[in-house]
Amino acid sequence: MKFAARVFVSLHPAVLDPAGTAVGQAINQLQLSQVESVRLGKYLEISLEAEDQAAATAELKQICEQVLTNPVIEQYRFELQAS
Repeated sequence: MKFAARVFVSLHPAVLDPAGTAVGQAINQLQLSQVESVRLGKYLEISLEAEDQAAATAELKQICEQVLTNPVIEQYRFELQAS
């Protein structure tokens, strides 16, 4: 079966995000809005083949933990659906 996954990677809440802070400050300097905070992350779309939903979930977890994230400072979540 084919599956489509949307993966969201972000820093753990306790990790400082200087790039997010810079973006938030830039938004406020443009006086577009009073933004309290910004945190940057990564968004990925992945297509994969697997026998079933459980196998696709297991494979996607392995991809996230071994390739897409640094588990010391990042966390992830994903949405998976058959395509």
